[in-house]
Amino acid sequence: ICGTEKMKYGFLIVFMNLLPQCAGKSLRRRDSFQKTFEDTKHEIAGYTDIAKAIIDLAVHGKAQNRSYERLAVFTDTIGPRLSGSRSLDAAIKYMFSALQEDGLENVHLEPVKVPHWERGEEFAMMLEPRNHIVAVLGLGGSVATPPEGITAEVIVVSSFDELHRRAQEAKGKIVVYNEPFVSYGETVRYRSEGAVEAAKVGAVASLIRSIASFSIYSTHTGMQNYQPGVPQIPTACITVEDAEMMSRMSLRGTKIVVHLKMGAKTYPDSSSFNTVAEIVGSKYPEQIVLVSGHLDSWDVGQGAMDDGGGVFISWEALSLLKDLG
Repeated sequence: ICGTEKMKYGFLIVFMNLLPQCAGKSLRRRDSFQKTFEDTKHEIAGYTDIAKAIIDLAVHGKAQNRSYERLAVFTDTIGPRLSGSRSLDAAIKYMFSALQEDGLENVHLEPVKVPHWERGEEFAMMLEPRNHIVAVLGLGGSVATPPEGITAEVIVVSSFDELHRRAQEAKGKIVVYNEPFVSYGETVRYRSEGAVEAAKVGAVASLIRSIASFSIYSTHTGMQNYQPGVPQIPTACITVEDAEMMSRMSLRGTKIVVHLKMGAKTYPDSSSFNTVAEIVGSKYPEQIVLVSGHLDSWDVGQGAMDDGGGVFISWEALSLLKDLG
């Protein structure tokens, strides 16, 4: 699950716990403006000493660099933590023990089911107009190619609109998306929806230019989504450089043929756990403020940023408050 999806649930829980306080109270527009900016500024200023104590502890005190060092030990020890893998199980056990040792309250595990997908062998080579090994990285949940792979001509498009305009040309081909990077939020649609849109026009596979603003011939994996009633075709990302090269070739009218082989497998959902720790409120123990991150990470890196950073910042938020009493 991506970080944004987790946060939606976090806000939901906070919202559900705040709603009872509003029961029977008017929420008319004029009431919502009774608190002035000066009132709000004065209220925030009341937390100055507390905020300073937290900052001093985190930046200058005994907690200086603590979350960074914790994260470094964790990623060095566990490594990649793909959903459904033994490494994720090890990460959960590690965190369960660490949170208990930190003295946090109600440390416990919540059983959940998680997706279980494995990448398998991956290989791609351009055969025409010349031999060139194409760096390729399967997208999460992709189906495999047949054991012998897929060899097909390529059609290069820069957008979904262009793909639909050239739908007749795409049938039986490998669609290469050379979409320009605008922003992660906007451009990531090509990763999540690229295989489905290509399959709708009869393509046999799709290759997506990695969703990145800058590249040193690096491939970026991530989740993609199939749709009911649409054929599932293999899908992977390629580098910005290879996508641009094939685009230039295509604009010259050069025929491009690629051989793609992917051995991905999807298994039934695996048993796993949410890992939970608390500081119970002294004044409002029944209310919840939730901070969270996801322990799982892609199999091709250590997940130090996505989302080890989020996990350990969330842990540190509780540690700082505990240390300050």
